[in-house]
Amino acid sequence: MIFHPAGSRPSTTGPAAYFTGAVRLDPLISTPAPARLRGLSVTFEPGARTAWHTHPLGQTLIVTAGVGRVQRAGGEIQTIRPGDVIYFEPGERHWHGAAPDTAMTHIALQEELDGSSVTWLAHVTDAEYQT
Repeated sequence: MIFHPAGSRPSTTGPAAYFTGAVRLDPLISTPAPARLRGLSVTFEPGARTAWHTHPLGQTLIVTAGVGRVQRAGGEIQTIRPGDVIYFEPGERHWHGAAPDTAMTHIALQEELDGSSVTWLAHVTDAEYQT
């Protein structure tokens, strides 16, 4: 069993190489091999968002607070709210973040494949975000 008491691991700031705006990352779980689950609670301030990215084994988001946005490549931007669950298929190019005027928090769950759980791509432009 692995037990992480609340507050026992520090929050970090989402790196500018992968995020636009103010983003806080709170670690939830990183399982040892042979398990490969990785989980974070991610809080995006208004207008903050990820860059475009993919996950080799997919990703599940569980919205816990606020109002946000998600988009898969070629799809429409969708509004997300607490209780919404979003699954991106393996290799599906997408981004997610807060609404322009409201913060958003979600739990992000993904698995590692060969030591990687994400491939980061180009930043989402302001024009793409506002569409």
